[in-house]
Amino acid sequence: MAETKSPAGHDEAPPGEDGEKPGADISFPYDRMTVEQFRRRFPRARWSDARKAWFVPGRTASRRIGRWLAEMEAEADAHADAKGRDAFVFDPIDSPYLEFGKAGFRIRTPYSKTVVDKLREVPFSRWDGDLRIWHVPFRSYEELRRRWPDIEAAARRNEPEARRRRAEARKGTEQDIRSKRRSAERKRHRYPLQSDDLPPIERPVAPAYGIVVFIDISGELVEPDVIADFYPGVTEDRVWGHWRVPTLEELVRTWPAKVPPVEDAEWWLPTLEELRPARRTARSREARKRAKAP
Repeated sequence: MAETKSPAGHDEAPPGEDGEKPGADISFPYDRMTVEQFRRRFPRARWSDARKAWFVPGRTASRRIGRWLAEMEAEADAHADAKGRDAFVFDPIDSPYLEFGKAGFRIRTPYSKTVVDKLREVPFSRWDGDLRIWHVPFRSYEELRRRWPDIEAAARRNEPEARRRRAEARKGTEQDIRSKRRSAERKRHRYPLQSDDLPPIERPVAPAYGIVVFIDISGELVEPDVIADFYPGVTEDRVWGHWRVPTLEELVRTWPAKVPPVEDAEWWLPTLEELRPARRTARSREARKRAKAP
C-alpha cells in the first residue's frame, strides 16, 4: 500500500485555514519530487494529519487540481494506467456506484463517512464538488479494489430505502423509545454541569453534544434519577446549563485548543478537528436560512 504522509516541516493547517474557505482535498503517495512539484503549483496548500490529505483553498481548487493531476499523469509512466485498465477489464468491479471513464473511475454514492474515509486513502483520489463525484485514476485501481467491499457496503447502508427500512424496523422497540426520549431531551437545550467546573458563557465549548454556546447557568439542581438514561453518572451536585447553537461567525473567530481534552472531561475548548465540521455545518445552515428568506 502506498502511504500518504506529510513531509517534514509541513504541519497542520493554521486555524481556520480550510474551516471557513472553499477548497478541495487531494491525497497521493509521498515522494519528495512529487511534493516539491505540488508545492510549487499550490503554494497555499496545507497538509492535514487528521484527513491524511492536502487541502487546496479556493473556489476553483477542484479544477486546478484536476489540471495538475492531468499534467502529472501525462508525465508519469503510462504503463501504470495501462496496467490498471487491464486489471479492471480482467477482473472488473461490478457496481452501480462506479463508472468507467476515459481517464479513470467516477464514483458516486450516498453520503457516508466510511466512504469518504476509504476514498481519501486511495492514491490520487479527488473529490469534485461541482459534479459531486469522486475521481480515481486507473493507476490506483488495486488500492481502490482493496477498499471497495467496505465502500459499497457503506453506500448501500446509506441508501434512502435502506435507512427507511431500518427506521421502520426500530419503530416501537425499546431502542426507538429511548431514541425519541433522548431527542426530546436534546430539544430542551440543557446540559447538567458540575457546579465547581462551569464553562464560560457566550463562548463555543464542546461537551458531549458537540460544540455549543452556553447562554445561562440557572443554578437549578439536577435530579439524577429523572435523567440517568441520558446522562449516565450524573450526581446531585450538578446544575442545569442552557445552551444554543453557535453561529458561523463565532466558530470562525474561535481559536482552537492546541491539545486534546483530558480524559473524562465533561466540556473542553474545541480542537481544530472539531471546529472544521462545525463550521461547514454552520455555513450550510446559514445558507439555507438565506435561501428561505423573502
